[in-house]
Amino acid sequence: MTVDRIISIRGLFRISRPINLLMVGFAQFMTAYFLVGTNNSGLPVLQDYKLYLLVISTLLITAAGYMINDYYDVKIDYVNRPGNVVVGKGIKRRMVIFLHTFLNFIAVGLGILVSPSIALINFVAAFLLWLYSNQLKRKPFIGNFTVALLTGVSIYLIGFYFQKSELLILTYAIFAFFLNLIREIIKDIEDRQGDRKHGCRTLPIVLGFRRTKAVIFLIAAVFVCAIFIVTFKLNRPIIFYYFAGMGIFFMYFMHRIYLADRKDHFTKLSTLAKILMLVGTLSMSFL
Repeated sequence: MTVDRIISIRGLFRISRPINLLMVGFAQFMTAYFLVGTNNSGLPVLQDYKLYLLVISTLLITAAGYMINDYYDVKIDYVNRPGNVVVGKGIKRRMVIFLHTFLNFIAVGLGILVSPSIALINFVAAFLLWLYSNQLKRKPFIGNFTVALLTGVSIYLIGFYFQKSELLILTYAIFAFFLNLIREIIKDIEDRQGDRKHGCRTLPIVLGFRRTKAVIFLIAAVFVCAIFIVTFKLNRPIIFYYFAGMGIFFMYFMHRIYLADRKDHFTKLSTLAKILMLVGTLSMSFL
């Protein structure tokens, strides 16, 4: 009985991706503290309880998204990551569905306490994550775009709710969107063996390995242009210089993508993309 309980706790821990959740929460709090500062009443934003409700609701929706994704990807994960399968082993399938529904329900409820618009955004985000796991993930590009868009929205949501520094926060939302879009495509390259076996039509399967790399480089070029355009509009030299400096590391990242040709290469690149997102988030403290 005790062993089963421990396995379930471990399974719950793994299926909810706590490290990823910490990164999302950290990015939102950094945005609020360094880019928003005070709420509409003039109080420090960290004293506004609605900020915490907003962040918690975002984390609940994100965790629920990971759960439903693992639920639908069991067969694929048995090919790509057989040692990491949790659904059906650590946690029963029915329990995963219950947790997914329960977390989303709580998240929308918390959104209502913040504002009707936040509740609506939470509902749409929860629905899109379910649709992604159920259908969009198996289609070329649209699934990657959906997840990347929701990542960017999670950052912009802070500026949208508090109605402050929206252009500056948009810069970071664009940064998160494009970097996560590249990372999602990298993960598709990494997982192409299991995806192909189960009839998925992701970019690497539809276009092939080399053409998918070309798409990544095209996205990277648009990414760099978008960041420079927005930072010029901001007219804040420090943020421009920071992102220009990060460009050196981004070029190294793209060079690694160009050279990558094995699954373990793309696994490391996915981790490197996370590090770049973290470094980008830390630049908020300079403002």
